[in-house]
Amino acid sequence: MAFLNFGKIFASDIAMDLGTANTLVYVKGRGIVVREPSVVAIRKDDNRVVAIGREARDMLGKTHSNIEVIRPMRHGVIDDDEVAEIMIRSLLRQVTANRIMRPRAIVCVPSGVTKSEKRIIRDAAEHAGCREVHLIAEPMAAALGVGLPVGEAVGSMIIDIGGGTTEIAVISLSGIVTDTSIRVGGDEMDETILQFMRRTYNLLIGDRMAEEIKRMVASAVPLEQEVSMIAKGRDLVAGIPKSIEINSVEIREAIAEPVSQIVDAVKLSLEKTPPMLAADIRDRGIIITGGGALLKGLDQRLREETSLPISLAEDPLTCVVRGTGVVLDHFEKYESVLLKH
Repeated sequence: MAFLNFGKIFASDIAMDLGTANTLVYVKGRGIVVREPSVVAIRKDDNRVVAIGREARDMLGKTHSNIEVIRPMRHGVIDDDEVAEIMIRSLLRQVTANRIMRPRAIVCVPSGVTKSEKRIIRDAAEHAGCREVHLIAEPMAAALGVGLPVGEAVGSMIIDIGGGTTEIAVISLSGIVTDTSIRVGGDEMDETILQFMRRTYNLLIGDRMAEEIKRMVASAVPLEQEVSMIAKGRDLVAGIPKSIEINSVEIREAIAEPVSQIVDAVKLSLEKTPPMLAADIRDRGIIITGGGALLKGLDQRLREETSLPISLAEDPLTCVVRGTGVVLDHFEKYESVLLKH
């Protein structure tokens, strides 16, 4: 598992963004020290962990029958609590000076998380070795991460597009006034690309190939210069390896539905916003964070659909964990933004 080179760290407090696609860990006084895919590879016969993080992700679609590669997070919450606990425990061992040290942790969760999902996340973190676990809504953390004045009597709007969820919130006076959470994100786009390739070209591609297609040629609006790439997979008819050229026009059409769902969710959130806060948003604009925000032209599409100023956050992948780190570093000041039990 690849970590930033800090060695063993005496971590009394940590912030954790347990994302569907990636997990990031922030250590108080040190910043972000872990940034890894949320993937675990396990040997079936003895339940032994073979790899975690980037090394496990590289095994996707390439393992034999005795090794299972598992993504324990789904739609921003824990889908496999045993494997999630293994992953969290491994992360804690990397960032703590010794196993006796039990850090306090703040963990990010979707704003639409249920009580039972909160309990599963808390239990997994506690069983993995955390002495105290607090939860924070992802849009609140993202807003803090980009420096929005969440404690002031002014409306701030944030859109956080992750692997499994899209979180949209209007924040004022350290609270979420309106929030919209849909279980659509980067993974949904990958799945639609995978199904498109199967349906249109009889080509079976892997998750990694679908993600690469999204990153390289997918877009939310027509591009000034359309691009193309070679997609590789297995021909479903002949059963042999095959590669074909695809372009940004057809992939844009393939992901049109999940993109439209995100746009519609933003419009719905704006409709629910109180008039005075809506006026603030009109003046101040909306910020997009999360890995899904990197989809080409998404900010432009939202700008066209809402007629509002839309801007992409700097380093959108780390906004949530950076904001959680702000709470960690100034716990008493921001304790009110944490979710209640």
